[in-house]
Amino acid sequence: MTVVKLGGSLLAEADLRPLLEVLIEAARTRPLLVVPGGGPFADAVRAATERHDPGESAAHWMAIQAMDQLATMLAGLAPTARLATEPREVASVVAQGRLAILAPFAWLRAEDPLPHGWHVTSDSLSAWVARALGAERLVLLKSTDSVPSGVVDDYFFQALPAGLECWLLDGRDPEGVRQFLRGVRTRGTRLR
Repeated sequence: MTVVKLGGSLLAEADLRPLLEVLIEAARTRPLLVVPGGGPFADAVRAATERHDPGESAAHWMAIQAMDQLATMLAGLAPTARLATEPREVASVVAQGRLAILAPFAWLRAEDPLPHGWHVTSDSLSAWVARALGAERLVLLKSTDSVPSGVVDDYFFQALPAGLECWLLDGRDPEGVRQFLRGVRTRGTRLR
């Protein structure tokens, strides 16, 4: 299994359809799960919670619900992909050779595995998902292919399982992502 974290910042930077087509193609030959970021939905949560401060736990769950919103949007853009809300659904979707897109709220709410706070984002959540599913690889698709400070959240390397291959790729380059998923490692930065 490869877990692909699709950064919410890509919504503002690129047309996601070509990237989703690449992921759908790759999912036909290998188990592939997309974990969405929160994007503009999480930005709205940040703004609302800064103004009204409902507490870290409320903000945490609101941000995860933002990820569900982006998952729903991605599934609308990729009609052959399927939403999944928990591990059995993920397994069912990938067994069909389809791209699974995780709407994580229900699973995370039941497990509550991560600290609550803005230091834990969808990056850490994707690392936790990769661990929970026994994934072999985690690929972070963001609007960068270099590793500036702050490219992942503060909790990410604590959530990342030992031995998991982890890469950062520029999600604005669908062809580069295609080549990477086919085993051509000419692009991207290995984080571990």
